[in-house]
Amino acid sequence: MAKGRPPKDGKPGGALSAVHPVDLLASLLADLFRRNDIDPASVDDVITGCVSQVGEQSMGVGRLAWLGAGLPESVPSVTINRACGSSQQAADFAAQTILAGAADIVVACGVESMSRVPMFSARIGQDPYGAKVAERYRPGLVPQGISAELVAARAKLSREELDDYSARSHQRAAAASFEREIAAIESVDGAGNPVTVNADETVRPATTAEGLSALKPVFYNEELAERFPEITWQITAGNSSQITDGASALLIMSEERANALGLRPRARFHSFAVAASDPLTMLTGPIPATEKVLERSGIALADIDHYEVNEAFASVPLAWQRHFDADPDKINPRGGAIALGHPLGASGGRLLTTMLHALEDTGGRYGLQTMCEAGGMANATLIERL
Repeated sequence: MAKGRPPKDGKPGGALSAVHPVDLLASLLADLFRRNDIDPASVDDVITGCVSQVGEQSMGVGRLAWLGAGLPESVPSVTINRACGSSQQAADFAAQTILAGAADIVVACGVESMSRVPMFSARIGQDPYGAKVAERYRPGLVPQGISAELVAARAKLSREELDDYSARSHQRAAAASFEREIAAIESVDGAGNPVTVNADETVRPATTAEGLSALKPVFYNEELAERFPEITWQITAGNSSQITDGASALLIMSEERANALGLRPRARFHSFAVAASDPLTMLTGPIPATEKVLERSGIALADIDHYEVNEAFASVPLAWQRHFDADPDKINPRGGAIALGHPLGASGGRLLTTMLHALEDTGGRYGLQTMCEAGGMANATLIERL
């Protein structure tokens, strides 16, 4: 059973930037148990996704958030990092632990305060690759923005397609209601006055493809342009995910325990897959991950009602769609990270919960979630609404 609360996404320096990441996740965990009538002491483990585990996110952020929420000291926690898929992996690990009989109830969650702990904080002044990786991938791996350019070029995606998709993400998010999914967070404004944050700050309903077309590419590099002549430099701030602050949490348990507690299961985890691809293009991992989860599940892509393909860049879901000839109306029908933001460690939980609510609202049966991850990895998770 999965009961979810996606994150409240706040833009950098926005309404959530005044909230310590431990306090942000703690508020969400406390709300999870206010909404679900179970004894938190019955939770076997708390699995927390977080990418930049330095500074304010460095000391077992899930454990500290649990304690900060005033929840029982007897419940343990572990923090994991599978890059952008960290909280999706947390949910998968939680379900797999229960399926293995090693636990009955697990909380899967994630947090990332990208205002307070900026992306790549852990790498400042450091070489993350080492000599052997550098030798294998000479003349070198590239940042994700360049990978997004390579994906766009190799999938033959035009700037118009990228911007059309991105504008549609904002329009879809603006048309959707996330009220049931959002937990209000107490923060302070720039003047130090208390504010309650209960809506996403990042959605721009007036966004148009024409407006996005005026934005300049942000990743152009003369040296890399020489190395990759196929790149036409189309990735902009407008067709990329937004850097945001957020947290997510899901309550996952065995069917037997849910029945014993008198709780109605909303969905079940059907199949899982992890995969990896070329770390240079990096963002194509969702393709082999999807192929693997479809093979394991025995379900055809066309029989799945809802696809969440994380919008790290517009080229990612568009390349995925082109590869599978997937129905564009099923892909991120409530918008994605281009409109709602991508708080790295929290995004997996956000996608999973939005997908569950959408299936409930539309009467759909199956939902597929997949996310590209640094280094060419990807997760794929298939759920079935009950």
